[in-house]
Amino acid sequence: MPIGPTELIIILVIVVLLFGARKLPELARGLGQSAKEFRKGISEEEKKPEESKTEQKQS
Repeated sequence: MPIGPTELIIILVIVVLLFGARKLPELARGLGQSAKEFRKGISEEEKKPEESKTEQKQS
């Protein structure tokens, strides 16, 4: 069941009422930074097993 434009507008209104219009940019910025750090952590985690495999072969 897809979310339609009416539901998105209702959700947006509720979020504005809960957090206020002034807090929304701060929340969005924090969410963006969190997502960036998460992606960075995932990419570092993927590189670590490759590095440990090459270190084991060299030993």
